[in-house]
Amino acid sequence: MRALVIGAGIGGLAAAVALRADGHEVVVAEAADGLRTGGAAVTLWSNETGILRDLGVSLEGAGAPIDVLEQRDEGGRRLVAIDVGRAARVHGHPHVCLPRRRLLERLADALPDGVIEFGRACTGVFQGGETVRAKFADGSTAEADLLVGADGRRSVVRDHLWGGDPAEPSGWGTWQGLGPIPIDVVSSRTGLMITGRAGSCGLMPAGEGLLQWWFDMPWSPDDPPLTEPLGEIRRRFGHWCAPVPEVLAALRESDVELFPHYRHRVPKTWGSRRVTLAGDSAHSMPPTRAQGANQALEDAWMLAAVLREVPGDVPAALREYERKRSRGAGIVARHAGREDINRLPSFVTRLLPDGLAGVYYTRWLAQISDFL
Repeated sequence: MRALVIGAGIGGLAAAVALRADGHEVVVAEAADGLRTGGAAVTLWSNETGILRDLGVSLEGAGAPIDVLEQRDEGGRRLVAIDVGRAARVHGHPHVCLPRRRLLERLADALPDGVIEFGRACTGVFQGGETVRAKFADGSTAEADLLVGADGRRSVVRDHLWGGDPAEPSGWGTWQGLGPIPIDVVSSRTGLMITGRAGSCGLMPAGEGLLQWWFDMPWSPDDPPLTEPLGEIRRRFGHWCAPVPEVLAALRESDVELFPHYRHRVPKTWGSRRVTLAGDSAHSMPPTRAQGANQALEDAWMLAAVLREVPGDVPAALREYERKRSRGAGIVARHAGREDINRLPSFVTRLLPDGLAGVYYTRWLAQISDFL
């Protein structure tokens, strides 16, 4: 079967790897001239490292293992330490934080030369008979038996199916980056989340001596753009506990990247006939649950699995894939869209025993993962 994937992000590349493993002919059309290297780092939990292993994509030598997530208040008081290593032991797959570009490289390396076609911006999708056709900005077209729109939150394919972008701002934004900042977190297996009145700060080891850092603050697209975001971050967070001041002192304005938070309800059916969606195209969500990349990998794994289960009837298989994935992705999108981690008072977090937090997280991953 011929499959056309629009977008060479995490979801699109993973879908291509999964479909090719089942013997399908796959082309990935990407608007950019090469792999996109932005986006700082991603954290892959047990569900996704398990999927990558299942797809034959090795993470050996990439990223840093994560065993504990510790939350503190802005004064440095420890609120809760979640033993996420428990989930890794129960589910049989580790947790890893790694630069996003490294994950894209590993996925791309799992594909033969020529599968990814760069510089091909999709401008429209047309269905007729037993095939689907995509049109590109250069006037060319491509025909396939099925098409997967994995072209991100500003998806052309989704807009064709849904008539527009349903996502709305959640009221928050993340200012983030990745760099060699010499603090103890970098060489540890612990991620820190520090919350206070100004918002929240996250610090995660990402391997290669790199620190993934982010600051969440109230944000709206109607707000005047910050001409010097680092200066504003320092004003709001510079007086917080260590190691926040040390991190801020090491940064430059050019290090800061804005990740706006958008959310929408995940529909039970998000495709039509021979066209479906994957990743942010289908379920945009804030990064507060660290599941965006993970849910995109779940999509890729489930898409291939359902096509095996329902051979010969592409539309039926795609609707079954959407029905199955809408549950888990919908749960995550609802939780992330509440921005409850950014809003949660510290006294509430202190009521949660560490041991119970680890049990909860283990069960949470199983609840939102079709793979697990």
